[in-house]
Amino acid sequence: MRAHATGRRLIDPRGGSFWFDAGAVCLDFAHTGGEGPYAVFESLHEPSDLAGWLAAPPLAALLTVPATAADLSAARVLRQAIWETAHEQAAGRPLGDAAVTVLNRAAAGPPLVPELTGDGTTAGWAAPVLAGQALSTLAREMIGLLTGPLSARFRECAGDNCPLVFVDSSRPGARRWCAMERCGNRHKLRSLRARQRTLP
Repeated sequence: MRAHATGRRLIDPRGGSFWFDAGAVCLDFAHTGGEGPYAVFESLHEPSDLAGWLAAPPLAALLTVPATAADLSAARVLRQAIWETAHEQAAGRPLGDAAVTVLNRAAAGPPLVPELTGDGTTAGWAAPVLAGQALSTLAREMIGLLTGPLSARFRECAGDNCPLVFVDSSRPGARRWCAMERCGNRHKLRSLRARQRTLP
């Protein structure tokens, strides 16, 4: 995984957008859409959408072979497994067997292979760069999070009815909100109004 900051700008279908850093690329990927009520947030409509997401930093996996419909289907299945296990981990519930199976199956495939550039200062991905390799890399990252030192730092946003989930890598481990500009500010505004109502 490249050493760049994580995070993506999320678009609200009702209007507006905000920057959300889930703390890991695989968790950023989990917020590209979803099933059921989250289908309105879908951003991976075509294989080319998947290729574009993978090519963007920090993963920066520019595919050398175009993504296919099968790749897109596999990506959505993996995304759902990451979403489910992240929420289960945040809630302290046992991980679902089906989601764990999906993660393990994706991780078992060959991952992206880092390749040092000639000047020895930067790295890219060795060709061929395939969608399946990128998905394997994301699955491996999620497994590493679930079993590593941040395993107890999975959090669901404390905002009302906000399902966004992240891993808190801050030193104090006190992050509560998906983003201060969104749920954090809403909470502060509600608290201010509540205090004003109690003033004589």
